[in-house]
Amino acid sequence: MLVHLLNLGLDMLRLLRGSMRILVPSQKSRHTFSYGSPDIVPIFCGALPHSTWNTYPHEYEDFATDASFLDEWSFDQFESILNRSKDDPKLKKLIQQDQIVIFLHLLGCDSNGHAHRPYSSIYLNNVKVVDRIAEGVYNLLENYFKDNQTAYIFTADHGMSDKGSHGDGHWSVTDTPLVAWGAGVKYPRPASHNQENHERFVDEHDMHDTPTPTDWGLSNIERVDVNQADIAPLMSTLIGLPCPVNSVGSLPLDYIDLDKGNEVEAVLANTKQILNQFLRKSQLKHASSFRFKPFEPLAHYTSILDDIESHISTKDYEHAMKLSKTLRSLALDGLHYFQTYDWFMLMSVIILGYIGWMLCLILHVVQSYTSLPGKIFRKEEAVFTKERPSKVYLCGSLIMASIFIVLYLEHSPPLYHAYFAMTVFLWTNIVSEYSFMRALWRYFIQTKKSYHALELSATCLVSIIVLEFLVRSFTERSIYTWCFLVVGVISPLYLIKSGPWKSRIPIFLWSACWFLSVFTLMPAEIPDNTVLVSISGLVIVVIGGVSKYLDMHTKDNKYWLYLINHDSKPKFSMLFYLQALLVGLSSVLVYLSTSHRTEKRELLALHQMMNWSIAGLSMVLPLFSATDLLSRLTSIFLGFAPPFLLLSIGYEAVFYGALGLALFGWILFENALLYANKPNKSYSSFESDNGNILLEEGDRCLQLSDMRIPVVFLVFFNIAFFGTGNFASIASFEISSVYRFITIFSPFLMAALLVFKLFIPFLLVICAFSAITRLVRVPRSGCYYLVILCSDVMTIHFFFLVKNTGSWMEIGNSISHFGIVSAQVVFVLLLFALTNIYTKDIQTRSSKQVSQKTM
Repeated sequence: MLVHLLNLGLDMLRLLRGSMRILVPSQKSRHTFSYGSPDIVPIFCGALPHSTWNTYPHEYEDFATDASFLDEWSFDQFESILNRSKDDPKLKKLIQQDQIVIFLHLLGCDSNGHAHRPYSSIYLNNVKVVDRIAEGVYNLLENYFKDNQTAYIFTADHGMSDKGSHGDGHWSVTDTPLVAWGAGVKYPRPASHNQENHERFVDEHDMHDTPTPTDWGLSNIERVDVNQADIAPLMSTLIGLPCPVNSVGSLPLDYIDLDKGNEVEAVLANTKQILNQFLRKSQLKHASSFRFKPFEPLAHYTSILDDIESHISTKDYEHAMKLSKTLRSLALDGLHYFQTYDWFMLMSVIILGYIGWMLCLILHVVQSYTSLPGKIFRKEEAVFTKERPSKVYLCGSLIMASIFIVLYLEHSPPLYHAYFAMTVFLWTNIVSEYSFMRALWRYFIQTKKSYHALELSATCLVSIIVLEFLVRSFTERSIYTWCFLVVGVISPLYLIKSGPWKSRIPIFLWSACWFLSVFTLMPAEIPDNTVLVSISGLVIVVIGGVSKYLDMHTKDNKYWLYLINHDSKPKFSMLFYLQALLVGLSSVLVYLSTSHRTEKRELLALHQMMNWSIAGLSMVLPLFSATDLLSRLTSIFLGFAPPFLLLSIGYEAVFYGALGLALFGWILFENALLYANKPNKSYSSFESDNGNILLEEGDRCLQLSDMRIPVVFLVFFNIAFFGTGNFASIASFEISSVYRFITIFSPFLMAALLVFKLFIPFLLVICAFSAITRLVRVPRSGCYYLVILCSDVMTIHFFFLVKNTGSWMEIGNSISHFGIVSAQVVFVLLLFALTNIYTKDIQTRSSKQVSQKTM
């Protein structure tokens, strides 16, 4: 039976009852023996003075090898200490005393599942190894203690998907085996037709009734499913200790062999433990709240306890059991009540803070990056000469001080102070701009051009619709497919309508958008395809070569004059050919290093050194390229291709090229708009429109139509998230991506490489965004504030979607979605600073320079 159940489990959990030998190390134990991973064992035993533990070296955790020997190492250490105790009376006395913890961390299945996949021969062999270890542990303990007072619990902390990942809420990850036998455990019961009447899995949020495979041969035995949290009170009851203080598990009676009286006592102990948690939280909240609202259903809990004790004394165990379970359920509800006690207040403050932040952003953009203040200034000079009212700041300070006093007296956490402080500060600044907002409103009222209001409404409506589609795309990636299919039709038609085009730019836009639309239909879990990664390197070189050809042979085309400036020369004449060579080498090394690691089960040191060298050198080379827009962006595209290829395992390498083509199409579209509209407005008129606004030299003020730039940027930024998987799910982090750089387990370095791989598409998007702001002569910082504004609209939506109840997947995804969008602003800011190294010296011709060049 264990052989088959091990296919679902990754770690082994064992409970020894008779002499109180349990698994999890704690301060209540007399001594702890632990052996296993250097990343796990020290967490449990490093701070315990009463512990004996040992770990294997970090170098043993090599994902290129078979990790089953790690499990054998842990078992050998355990067997060795039992054998030594036979000749060491002191050690034998230590092992045979009560409250002893023996913790064996078996990492083999987890490591082999990640590295070689669960259906590989290596993983299946590791399952057999763990099966032999389970049998070996059982025989060792039975032969050593010989008292038949040992209880065993075999389970796992998680499962694993077919791709070797875990962390999401799929049933293959959250459904784990639970097998118990030994002292104090009930014998298995034969399955009956009315098995659904028995107490089974009690998760009302999700369905976990995965059928038992028929080839296990267990169809005639009743299966009892429990929540994972229920194992803690099960272990505690078997060894006769109180439940853990913070446990919220319910004791599964179907596993324990007790008479009716002891069953009621065990459930009552479990109920009191949860009730004490509720009472403590109620006491703390009551002591610090001015207006305390108790949990009414448990206002008279003492009378319920008295009734239970009365029923037990009269041996009315049925009613006592019913009352105990009811009280336990109420205690869990009460815990949830106090955990969400300040929910409404925090929701209100945070929403007001977000709205205030968005209004401050709008005011800042209008005042600093548009021509509206100059137009208002000519009518109402007093708005700009009058100082901000000091009374507003005084009132804001008094309100903030009053709130701080109340929060301090209620012993509120520091975060509560921060939420209120930020909200009051933002709204104080908004109120201080009352004069400007009133003047702005009067300006719009007095303006008789009704199309201004219509244009503003249409821009806001379209922007919100696009942002709502982006919110929806976090759960349905296929939205991007439809988005780029539609854009691939509309944008070429718009260009054709705006002017006669003899070039093939509309056709290129259509093909680039439709090519990119394919990737969000592909599976989120990327299948391995080394050959495709190598071919993608050739595709990237071809794309770079076409861009180089356009750079060299379109100097006489008036359309390309905005993008090309042959006065700028690269610092190294053979730079393009060197970058193309590095991309080709990385494609070859992808195939060589993967093949050698698969066949020899090791990463060759020469391959590892070459991979690191090529990835590092290629990212430096774009700094030596020419500074005109097309040359620099092409160099950046080729420069980040080698590290991305070396970190790719499948179709995401092709996505890199498709994203580059789509971004180039975006630049060509903006350039076409600039070229088509240049006769309508001269460069000098842009300068006169700036009024009193101080912008960088050559930049113009933002216009309402420029809102398209941050909105399109967010679309590309998000497809960089989801184009090659579901970034919002932790299962999309494919650890095999880093095996061409490192195979020895190093969590921080591996995580850094994975995050860097995810950031490379973002770098391309931000470089294109910076180039477009240079091209159309708008202030990049102003567009960045609009990006923040759009992100905050999405953040508020995700804030209302956050769940604290439901399945593991629903709760985790809702929190991760909110966290990703909230952190998006910080990511963009950091990436702006990083990409500024590559884009700060990009040169583009202005409309005036282009007209002079044409003449």
